[in-house]
Amino acid sequence: MQPRELLSFIVCSLVRKPEAVEVKEASDERNRVIKLKVDESDLGRVIGKEGRTAKALRTVLAVATAQDEQKAKLDIVD
Repeated sequence: MQPRELLSFIVCSLVRKPEAVEVKEASDERNRVIKLKVDESDLGRVIGKEGRTAKALRTVLAVATAQDEQKAKLDIVD
């Protein structure tokens, strides 16, 4: 499973409006940037208390790309 698909699956399970979840991927020479956009009402669910959920998502993404040459970075877009 690709990291983008994995992130989409996890986030769709967390939010109340899964149809509004958008996951886009861009890459440069060294890094892969995955941009996550959710409905404004679900933004708190994705970030979590003190950013714990966002940190956990970034950890899962780091583990999923550990064997790849390009490391992934997660940006949560407002």
